[in-house]
Amino acid sequence: MNSLEQAEDLKAFERRLTEYVSCLQPATGRWRMILIVVSVCTATGAWNWLIDPDTQKVSFFSSLWNHPFFTISCVTLIGLFFAGIHKRVVAPSICRTSASADFSLITCSIAARCRTVLAEYNMSCDDTGKLILKPRPHIQ
Repeated sequence: MNSLEQAEDLKAFERRLTEYVSCLQPATGRWRMILIVVSVCTATGAWNWLIDPDTQKVSFFSSLWNHPFFTISCVTLIGLFFAGIHKRVVAPSICRTSASADFSLITCSIAARCRTVLAEYNMSCDDTGKLILKPRPHIQ
């Protein structure tokens, strides 16, 4: 394989990786907005629930029944986390180092595999999927 074919293959691989990462970003933005809105609703409902003087006088479940906004937003937030929203909000971080503990297992395995495979060819990639060519190591 000559160097022209190799360069074309690298460009095709980079285009595909960039396309994959860029396709994840719009969906991730929507999931981040959903998480922010539900979190703000939960925080607002929690504040109203805590400053209510009747909260201390009634049972826990009666207190939740008296504050449906907090109850619904809290249940929604918990449901979103069980559905995996924490994995969806970090989806475009596919090419970052997997050493950070705040990535989901799926993203870590994809990122680790991407870095491992590219390292064998003295390459890496940035957050957008662009290839980074590293100098060849000197063999003595």
